[in-house]
Amino acid sequence: MKIAIIGAGNLGLSIANGILKSNGATSMYLTKRDTKSIANFEKFDKVTVTDDNRLAVQNSDILIFAVQPVHFVAILESIKDLLTENHVVISTITGFSIEKMEAVIGKDNYIVRSMPNTAISVGKSMTCICSNEKGKKRIDLTKAIFNRMGHSMEIPENQMQAATVICASGVAFWMRLIRATTQGAIQLGFDAKEAQELAMHTCNGAAGLLIESGNHPEEEIDRVTTPMGCTITGLNEMEHQGLSSSLIQGIIASYDKITEFKTK
Repeated sequence: MKIAIIGAGNLGLSIANGILKSNGATSMYLTKRDTKSIANFEKFDKVTVTDDNRLAVQNSDILIFAVQPVHFVAILESIKDLLTENHVVISTITGFSIEKMEAVIGKDNYIVRSMPNTAISVGKSMTCICSNEKGKKRIDLTKAIFNRMGHSMEIPENQMQAATVICASGVAFWMRLIRATTQGAIQLGFDAKEAQELAMHTCNGAAGLLIESGNHPEEEIDRVTTPMGCTITGLNEMEHQGLSSSLIQGIIASYDKITEFKTK
């Protein structure tokens, strides 16, 4: 696949790294106004670094946009005359609707919205995807791209705001839980490096159990809790202190905030 990433900032480079690590492109164009910070990508034979978005579009079929929302309309305007039946337009831009994209480049284009998270750079992203009517024909292609870098799910566009909270903000939520577990391990006598290693790999294993088994979390909890044991004692104390409630409240607060941005 001939891929262009328009806007090689933090997210754009995470996507680029994920695609390159999975050997998911026959060629790749990376664009940025100041190319000095991404010049190191030129070491890859298949990568071209440029500040020319039009050049990238002309030489690519899959166009992944990872620019700031304030610049997106102008960039679409500048390249829309180059779009052909071969192009698939994939936006990673939070809050920018399909309707807005269609207003600029027209409905007769393959338009897909995707919401990956930063774990894409290590091949572990949870990416949510939706499309316009024509873009439905390219959903499988888009999923194939992002499945090389983790897992993808097609959802209705009206759930993209919520998915942003669960999957993108969710990375930060899980980092904070891992940090708290690390701090607890330090208090129990492990040094900081050991404590983080224990927390990280235990978290990874817990997720792996659910992914592989398809079980509900409570089924796996039942496997490690015994009557009057230390696990159930710890879980109950966490619930008394509001663990589940605070997580849910935090998720709702994040959603309220992102909804507030959308309405302004």
